[in-house]
Amino acid sequence: MGEETQQRILLRFRQDPYADLLGMELLEVRPGYSLMSMVVREDMVNFHGIPHGGAIFSLADSAFAAASNSHGQTSVALNIEISYVRMVVPGTKLIAEATEEYLGKRTALYHITVSTDEGDLVASCHGVVYRKKEWFLEG
Repeated sequence: MGEETQQRILLRFRQDPYADLLGMELLEVRPGYSLMSMVVREDMVNFHGIPHGGAIFSLADSAFAAASNSHGQTSVALNIEISYVRMVVPGTKLIAEATEEYLGKRTALYHITVSTDEGDLVASCHGVVYRKKEWFLEG
């Protein structure tokens, strides 16, 4: 992938309104890989006063989307599963890392981890995408 194409993809991902709403930052993207961060805010807690699983899942899902679309080909999620292993508190900076495990003509498989910025695992995910016959950077 050329530097210009990579920059166009990075810019496109940084314009995601939902990720922006949650304060996510795309730190790195390259073919089959992405790294994102988010600080858990007070308005992301559930009725137990701990971060809502949906907020953590959203970070993992966004990293998954960035990695799976990083080739420039439109990819949409077919399945994603998540296992939560550690609770965090508001103010914690989370890092989601998505890595491509398999890239086929029509499907691809990704492993996503969500960890604290100190390296403690918070959640682990696997996701499968369908790779459409379109390139979202065309035109």
